[in-house]
Amino acid sequence: MEKNIVDGPTGETCLDLPSPYVAHHTGLLHLPRFLAKIKKHLSGNLPASYQRNFTKGFDGFLCLHLGIEPDQIIECVKNSENQKELDEKLKSIFPSDLSPHIWNRKVVQMGTADIAKDKLKEVKNNLGASDRDDIISFADVIDFDEGKIT
Repeated sequence: MEKNIVDGPTGETCLDLPSPYVAHHTGLLHLPRFLAKIKKHLSGNLPASYQRNFTKGFDGFLCLHLGIEPDQIIECVKNSENQKELDEKLKSIFPSDLSPHIWNRKVVQMGTADIAKDKLKEVKNNLGASDRDDIISFADVIDFDEGKIT
């Protein structure tokens, strides 16, 4: 097993993925994480525990916000030789107005609405964190699961 992957309550857990709270230079939260997951996926190193939600969840919601398909971002990563080229390709498929303030609010609040609180409670329970009042969103759950919140 890779040194950056450990067995956790949700299966294999990557310890080297960026937090969903990390912003891309475009200002979009979660984008660096999605790009890192794509790179792991393309190299065959994205664990099965991540594959089941790959391009769904935050990944899919980000793409929905941008008005593009996840496969478009995957193709940009796959066909880029370096970061500069990737940035140019992403810019060509992204809308001119990224509205990061709207997207970022969604990221930090996902799981806090009444409709999602039961699911958040269930996920926290599965992680052995049912007593944690500081884990209030799904982004927090991700960070807790990956050891970024202790």
